[in-house]
Amino acid sequence: MEAKADYTQDGTVDFRGCPALPSKTGKWKACAFLVGYEAFERMAFYGVASNLVNYLTTQLHEDTVSSVRNVNNWSGSVWITPILGAYIADSYLGRFWTFTLSSLIYVLGMTLLTVAVSLKSLRPTCTNGICNKASRSQIAFFYTALYTMAIGAGGTKPNISTFGADQFDDFNPNEKELKASFFNWWMFTSFLGALIATLGLVYIQENMGWGLGYGIPTAGLILSLIIFYIGTPIYRHKVRTTKCPARDLIRVPIATFRNRKLQLPSDPSDLYEHDLQHYITCGKRQVYHTPSLRFLDNAAIKEDNTDSSRVPLTVTQVEGAKLIFGMVLIWLVTLIPSTIWAQINTLFVKQGTTLDRSLGPNFKIPAASLGSFVTLSMLLSVPMYDRFFVPFMCRKTGHPRGITLLQRLGIGFSIQIIAIAIAYAVEVRRMHVIRENHVVGPKDIVPMSIFWLLPQYVLIGIADVFNAIGLLEFFYDQSPEDMQSLGTTFFTSGIGVGNFLNSFLVTMVDKITGRGERKSWIGDNLNDCHLDYYYGFLLVLSSVNLVVFLWASSRYIYKRESIRVKEGLCVQMEGNPTLDASLGLQV
Repeated sequence: MEAKADYTQDGTVDFRGCPALPSKTGKWKACAFLVGYEAFERMAFYGVASNLVNYLTTQLHEDTVSSVRNVNNWSGSVWITPILGAYIADSYLGRFWTFTLSSLIYVLGMTLLTVAVSLKSLRPTCTNGICNKASRSQIAFFYTALYTMAIGAGGTKPNISTFGADQFDDFNPNEKELKASFFNWWMFTSFLGALIATLGLVYIQENMGWGLGYGIPTAGLILSLIIFYIGTPIYRHKVRTTKCPARDLIRVPIATFRNRKLQLPSDPSDLYEHDLQHYITCGKRQVYHTPSLRFLDNAAIKEDNTDSSRVPLTVTQVEGAKLIFGMVLIWLVTLIPSTIWAQINTLFVKQGTTLDRSLGPNFKIPAASLGSFVTLSMLLSVPMYDRFFVPFMCRKTGHPRGITLLQRLGIGFSIQIIAIAIAYAVEVRRMHVIRENHVVGPKDIVPMSIFWLLPQYVLIGIADVFNAIGLLEFFYDQSPEDMQSLGTTFFTSGIGVGNFLNSFLVTMVDKITGRGERKSWIGDNLNDCHLDYYYGFLLVLSSVNLVVFLWASSRYIYKRESIRVKEGLCVQMEGNPTLDASLGLQV
């Protein structure tokens, strides 16, 4: 029998429900089975998202504003549904089973989508160059497939990355150090899948057929799931210690209101809290008191003559709610950067279709393929950030991450502002070339190379190394221990709401600026509109948002929790220590 000291110290268990052994489970050897899925899932998502606006306009014959709106609405749904998936994982099924069921739905959606773009009966027909609009049944089938994929993404996105992070023991200094690099390399794998999609799949879709372009990532997803399940014996699983951890988000405000007339003690140590040994025994962490949102401390006031059935909430519970409420403010200032990011798969692509895309006499670059430079810049920047920037800044600041998580976000947001400023300047240049050469038709090519767009793509890729990875790590790291899947959805939902916000802005800008005889900023004919004005509008929004972010980050207080190593680990579970119990199911 293994010595107790040989077990993981964070309370994780293996697939049988037994305490996990560090020598046989977890770490990078377990993550190796996970990253394959992430690469193929990103390849599938970007294979659809990168060129979807072109499919809607060229195959389903939607107008520009409608296609941009529909792409943003679908993409927003893909990033919003993880809220439900994370809640189900944290409260009911656990991360493993939520991911398992959702991945099957995701594959179903991709399969239906492949069928939708492959069968002629599911696409509108063209006669003598005149194309019919898609029928209601064709539109219904296509969007049913798209949103089936979005539902599946709701359970996979928030759980696969957090499940990967669970493979590292925070109480073990060596594994904690490995975990510090996990999110960087996890996103590196994600970028790799996106690169294959924007370079290879986009070309296949436009030149060899949409069915093949969607069928390849679908087959890849199925293969990656098989590989994922092969790794099941070496995965570590978090044991649910609370039936519904998110309920504290409701209980804390209610208890605060109920105790509003009670005197709040000046010394936080007088608030109700279990002793440290209680948390060690339960395999949980104690979160220490912070001065932020002080009024919520009323929920932990010890009443003198209280009914025994009304036990005050603990400081740890109150601080958990504070963490979530505090992250909401940070989340709000990520929405505008997410709106900027949404341009990559929408207006940037449509802008590229108007430019000279020739590369040699017989080859044209697909406009959506320029998105690969976002991915390439990220792939090059991640190793440089992890291996050079972080060690250099560690020596300068003494901070284990080199810079704080919020400083990382601030740098990313600043680079993104430079990117949208360049996008504005390039669009001004494009409009100048249009006037000089009298380009007026919607399908006329502007005599200006598509590579003029390259700097904005590259800078957005570099910015994402700071803000996209930083946001994922920030929301995972700062979430209460029992709500880390739900906390991670702050990252995904921010991107989702950013897409919805961009959809709203595009629609409203088109309606307001196109009233009467005025020229719309965003029209079907990008050669006869004012897209530069829209980019200038986004530049102003981003600059104001950065000021608000600096104010919000200056008020944020990071999580403080116990780091004492648990000794004499003993996992207590109701019923038999089966796989269902270990993965968070009630038995």
